[in-house]
Amino acid sequence: MKTLPAQDVIYAFSNTHEPSLRIAAGDIVKIDTFDCFKNQLQSSDQEVAAIDWDQVNPATGPIFIEGAEIGDVLKVEIKDLEIGEQGVMVTGPDLGVMGHRMEKMESKIIPIQNGKAVFNERLQLPLNPMIGVIGVAPEGEPVSCGTPGAHGGNMDTKLITKGATLYFPVAAEGALFALGDFHAAMGDGEISVSGIEVPGSATVQFDVIKGNHLKHPLLENEEGLAFLVSAMTLDEAVSTAVEEMIDLLLPQSELSVSEMTMLMSAAGETQISQVVDPLVTARFFVPYHVLQGLNFRLFA
Repeated sequence: MKTLPAQDVIYAFSNTHEPSLRIAAGDIVKIDTFDCFKNQLQSSDQEVAAIDWDQVNPATGPIFIEGAEIGDVLKVEIKDLEIGEQGVMVTGPDLGVMGHRMEKMESKIIPIQNGKAVFNERLQLPLNPMIGVIGVAPEGEPVSCGTPGAHGGNMDTKLITKGATLYFPVAAEGALFALGDFHAAMGDGEISVSGIEVPGSATVQFDVIKGNHLKHPLLENEEGLAFLVSAMTLDEAVSTAVEEMIDLLLPQSELSVSEMTMLMSAAGETQISQVVDPLVTARFFVPYHVLQGLNFRLFA
C-alpha cells in the first residue's frame, strides 16, 4: 500500500498541478491530512484571527491515476478513515448562519475520548467521522479547496465516510485527486461554518471507469445512491441533483419521465449537505430497495 504524507498539500484543485504521487488503477493509498486549519489551533486560548488564513483548507495531493482520461469516471472507495484525538470548532462575525449575531471570533477545543466528542461536561456527542474536501481537478480555472463544485471539493457531506464509494467526472489527465478537511462529527448544514475539525488519515482505493460520463459527483453506500450538487442556491442544487438522478435511472427502467418523477417523489430524499461555503451543496438520495425494484445496475 502506498502512502502520501500530510505535508503534500494544495490549496486549490487545478489541472496544472504537478502530482505528488502517481498510481495505477486498483492501487490503494493511505493519505494523511492536517485539519482544515493546518493544525494551527491547539488551544482555546489562541487568538483565532491571528492564524495564517492562507493555510486554511489544505488538501493532501494531488494523486495522478494512470489511465484516467478526460470524460472518464474516477471511482474512489473509502476503505478506512482514522481521526485524531482532538478536534476544534470555530465561529464568528459573518461566518455561517448565525454570524450576524457574533461579536468576535471564537474557537472551542473538543477532545475525542472513548468514541465520543466531548463538547462539555454534560454533552458527549457520537462520532461520525467524514471527509469534508474530496475531489479532482476541474476543467477550467483552479478552484479553492474551500469551494465545492462539479469536481467535488469542499462538499462537506456527512455521507462521505468509511464504506462509501464516490464517483467523480474526470476533467484532467490523471484526474489529480486530493482530499482533506476531516470532521469527527458534523450535522447536515454545517451551520457554524465548521464541523469538529480534526487531522487524520484515509485509506482509499482507486479505479477508472471507461465509457460512462458524469456531470456531478455521485456517492454510493450500502443504503443507496446520492448525487451531490453544489450551486449558488439550494433551489438550484436540489433541482439539478434530482434531474441528474432521474437521468441516471431512466435508461435502465421501463418508466416514463412522469412515472419516474412520481417514484422519486414517493421514495427519494432531498437532503442538505452544507449551507455555509461559497456555494451550497445538496444531495438527492435514492434508497437501495428502490434501485433493486428498478433492477438498476450502476455503470452497467
